Amino acid sequence: MKRLLIAALLLLTGCTAAPAQVATDTGVNTSAEQNRVTTTKNEAAAALLPAKVRERGTLIVGAGFGSGNVPLGFLADDNKTPIGLEIDIAYLVAEALGLTPDIQVTSWENLFIGLDSARYDAGFSNITVTEKRKQKYDFATYRKDDIAFEAKKGNPWRVAGGKDVAGKTIAVGSGTNQEKILVDWNEANVKAGLPAATIKYFNNQSDTYLALSSGRIDAYLGPNPSIAYHVKTSGQTETIGKFSGAGPTLQGLIAATTKKNSGLVKAYQAALDGVIADGSYAKVLERWNVSTEAVDKSEINPPGLPLTS
Repeated sequence: MKRLLIAALLLLTGCTAAPAQVATDTGVNTSAEQNRVTTTKNEAAAALLPAKVRERGTLIVGAGFGSGNVPLGFLADDNKTPIGLEIDIAYLVAEALGLTPDIQVTSWENLFIGLDSARYDAGFSNITVTEKRKQKYDFATYRKDDIAFEAKKGNPWRVAGGKDVAGKTIAVGSGTNQEKILVDWNEANVKAGLPAATIKYFNNQSDTYLALSSGRIDAYLGPNPSIAYHVKTSGQTETIGKFSGAGPTLQGLIAATTKKNSGLVKAYQAALDGVIADGSYAKVLERWNVSTEAVDKSEINPPGLPLTS
């Protein structure tokens, strides 16, 4: 119980410099020694790499989780080692390509600036495929994208669709597909004569959860894995609605992201298909309790969240 309480407090305070602990009910290891799932080099996939990347020997990965987004990407108890679901997938892909991963933690906004300038070879950061993003980036998918609303436990309010957020105050990440869905719902509600939701933005998860616990917001709309983890470890909140991250008519997909026409996306797809086939991918998802978001194969640039939805 003490370990679980520490893990919950870490999420509420944003503190990461604490003794090593494992949240035993979720099986999440938060220490710097991760004992990650491994794979073997996929020669066919490695052959698809541009020569300059293959010769460099590293895969430079942008991880846009900033101060932390458990369990997707966050810092270990040593306050310096990047860990999480997205980091493990990046390690698998790099290993399959015969490269050493160079994980560079940055903010969500700077992640895309780094991709635009080719500073990063790839973004592994819970990035949803959207039609707007496809104008600038290439995608190789590796996970289903579900989003969820989180509110204080015991609240009878439930979100089954856009009309249910009318007049509420909701926190969401800036520049995310969750934000776009919420903005689209607001537009539809206003046209229907309903009040718009008030959208709030916070710099990190700890600020979001402080606002939720104090009643300054009614709910937080974010990635389902993060919300499911927080609901289970905090014991103070609950999921009040879950949706596809690509809107009501399409299953959202999370993807390795690279600058358009960088020549890398086919290598990522081949590496991902290889780790799906050899079982290492499934072990990573099981490790982070997101097996329900598994995909059978990687797709390059599939349909994404529409420009208007």
